[in-house]
Amino acid sequence: MTIERLENGQRFCRVLRHNGTVYVAGLTADDLSGDTTAQTTQILAKIDALLAKAGSDKSKLLSAQIWLRDIADFEMMNSAWDAWIDRSAMPVRATVEARLAGDQYRVEIMVTAAVG
Repeated sequence: MTIERLENGQRFCRVLRHNGTVYVAGLTADDLSGDTTAQTTQILAKIDALLAKAGSDKSKLLSAQIWLRDIADFEMMNSAWDAWIDRSAMPVRATVEARLAGDQYRVEIMVTAAVG
């Protein structure tokens, strides 16, 4: 059993691989000045980069968990998601409203994908 921690941090691992699966931690935007659509777009680009680092891509997504600061922003998040997602390889997904680390954080996304 090999667990490869590709971006191990001080509090958690950002991305790891185990048994043909890649796990990406919950990610937030770096530029918090944007609205929910802008923050979601930033996060999805980060997901693309981390999946590539782990030998995967969005066509191999298995699941996605999305937390929104305000569920009223659901359509704003979905506009970025719909432009990004591979429609032929949709993951299972849940989206919920949650208190995030601060008011400037509008969205957080965590994904799991197959490798190879």
